[in-house]
Amino acid sequence: MRPNEFRRLYQIIQVQLNYGLDELLPLHSFSRGPHCLRKMCFWLKNEHKEKMQGERLKLALQHLGPVWIKFGQMLSTRRDLFSPEIADQLAFLQDQVEPFDGVLAKAKMEEALGGPLETWFDDFNLTPLASASIAQVHTAKLKENGREVVLKVIRPDILPVIQADIKLMYRMARIVARFLPETRRLKPLEVVREYEKTLLDELDLMREAANAIQLRRNFENDHILYVPEVFCDYCKTSLMVSERIYGIQISDIVSLKANGTNLKLLAERGVQVFFTQVFRDSFFHADMHPGNVFIGHDSPEDPHWIALDCGIIGTLNREDKRYLAENFLAFFNRDYRKVAELHVDSGWVPHDTNVADFEFAIRTVCEPIFEKPLCEISFGHVLLNLFSTARHFHMEVQPQLVLLQKTLLYVEGLGRQLYPQLDLWDTAKPFLEDWISHQIGPKALLDTIKKNAPFWAEKLPELPDLLYDNLRQGRLINVRMDEMYTHFMRARKQHNRGKFLLGVGATLMVSSAILYGNQIEDVAHFTGAMALSSWFLAWRLFNQ
Repeated sequence: MRPNEFRRLYQIIQVQLNYGLDELLPLHSFSRGPHCLRKMCFWLKNEHKEKMQGERLKLALQHLGPVWIKFGQMLSTRRDLFSPEIADQLAFLQDQVEPFDGVLAKAKMEEALGGPLETWFDDFNLTPLASASIAQVHTAKLKENGREVVLKVIRPDILPVIQADIKLMYRMARIVARFLPETRRLKPLEVVREYEKTLLDELDLMREAANAIQLRRNFENDHILYVPEVFCDYCKTSLMVSERIYGIQISDIVSLKANGTNLKLLAERGVQVFFTQVFRDSFFHADMHPGNVFIGHDSPEDPHWIALDCGIIGTLNREDKRYLAENFLAFFNRDYRKVAELHVDSGWVPHDTNVADFEFAIRTVCEPIFEKPLCEISFGHVLLNLFSTARHFHMEVQPQLVLLQKTLLYVEGLGRQLYPQLDLWDTAKPFLEDWISHQIGPKALLDTIKKNAPFWAEKLPELPDLLYDNLRQGRLINVRMDEMYTHFMRARKQHNRGKFLLGVGATLMVSSAILYGNQIEDVAHFTGAMALSSWFLAWRLFNQ
């Protein structure tokens, strides 16, 4: 381990112990490591004993930087796993990270635009509207038309911090894969590589602007999700300018209720938004924590979601979507045999897996869960239990599904926070059944024909020429096959003649030796010469 990596590892341990994070863990076998660190690093004391546990965890993650803040953002949505005190504190990581100086933010914006902000904007506010782990947001108005906008700028000098943490994560992943072979199926290096790509993509605001434009276009005729307009003329790699929106943050349940929002419909639409993005568009917002989701307050009985911060976008190919949809439906129908077969067919578990054993293991885990009312079942917990079971059958981590899994957990966490009785299954099942019906059967065949009709129409005039070329190629192949067969038969005959001459030569040589022993030397010399001639002719045949 290099000195700078060792220093970073020591810093992580130091922050953990200074904030007393080891004290948050129960004394179980999985937490013995952190408790042992306290004894080994006896000089590092808990300097924040007076603070509550949740605040200590929040401050420690802030201290460690963007990689760890992102992790805290993900944890903040799982209120079913943490106490309200911890979850409330982690929620501050979504958009209330310690801001950097507004004057410095303005200077970075002017550097990106190549001139003073007053050239393009009025009423720029030095106090940030929101501050997150990667970027900071300020408000202003467009000089040309007075529209209210927000300017998002990347934090200065953030790249070296991310690169240092990612390098350390790579180092630890290699060590784990080398010394714990059973973890290799979890693909630790691939997971770190995917996480690195996600973080680095967030540093390119031109990419985020393109993502937002695409997501906005996907829902331009569907009012359940609104994406603010992006002003491309002012967007740079480190700066993005978009429409300012007004709404209620999705985690502000008190304000949503005060506004008369239909929380049940709002929660169900969150599920619809997720499945529509994944299965209809193959393009989904993969960072839907509460800091990035607002609710329009103008139509509380017909609420719509507002999505911000499109820096992390996930995509799935057709095969992954098909397997996912069929897996979900098999779960809904408690068809564990189908779930096991789909895992094998997709390659998520080895093809030599005993399907009957795998089915029995899934049934053992899932049946007790399904004894509860559907509205009380956490889909996240079902997934975790399934993956835990599949690990015993050597299931490999699918890096392309990591963002999807995280987003589904976000959506479920938000939905249950809005409406605790949310029946995720009841909302999702009709959508999935409809999607599957469009992928197979007569309607799917008709849609495929319609989709490919222009291509076929374009190629139709070329069909006679293509047919003639194929027939001609077929004749040429037949001619070449005949030539190859003739050559093979000729070679075979030569080979047989060569073997015969070798046998004749051997016989003549033995006869020559016998004649020579009986002192019939003249005949012996002649027979020997004939044997050598036979071998020479055989050599010529073998080398033609």
